Formats: sequence, structure tokens, C-alpha cells
Amino acid sequence: MYAILETGGKQYRAAPEEDLVVEKLEADRGEVVEFDRVALVERNGKVTVGSPWVKNAKVTCRVIDHGKGPKIDVFFFKAKENLKRKKGHRQPFTRLRVEKITVSRSRSKKESSDGA
Repeated sequence: MYAILETGGKQYRAAPEEDLVVEKLEADRGEVVEFDRVALVERNGKVTVGSPWVKNAKVTCRVIDHGKGPKIDVFFFKAKENLKRKKGHRQPFTRLRVEKITVSRSRSKKESSDGA
């Protein structure tokens, strides 16, 4: 079983008990985070594709830690002007452990109106 989820403007493939490295989230270490923007779910060989998102699908993850990626050097140079600038950048990230992927069945309008 796996799912394709979207967070931080990027899409990630998530499977239970796997670790994901995503763009930094505002969540504390050990906190549970749920993603409902799920584009695709594969279960027992059956693939469900959303348009754009799969209804009633959630991916539940636990925050393992936060960190910074490798340093990227940015060098700006203009010829004949003696203009040189060097900067560094480290992209912050959040490491998640996927706990479960759930797709609940939605009740049809006929079933929900029978009880009232």
C-alpha cells in the first residue's frame, strides 16, 4: 500500500513505516500530522486516482525531527564592475515517519437521508 501526497508544493510517495523528508512544517517533534491532500492511493493492486484529490483519504505521520539540508553556495558576479557576492543557503526540512494510510468509505446521499 502506498499513497502520493502533496505538501509544500511538492508531491511525495508515502508507504506505512517509511520515513519522508518534506519541506519544514510548523509541528513539534513527536506530534502527529495528517495530510488530506492525497492524489493517489494504491491498495492491494487497486489504484484510486483523485481529481485532484482522493476523497476521504488521509496519510497520518509522526514528526521525527527537524533539520537543515546541505549547504548550497550562491555566487553572484558581474564582469568589469568588481562586483562579487557570496552567500550560502541551507534548506530547512522535517523528517516524518508514515504511520498509516486510511481511505474511509463515503456514505451515499441515499444512506445518509434514510436515518432522518
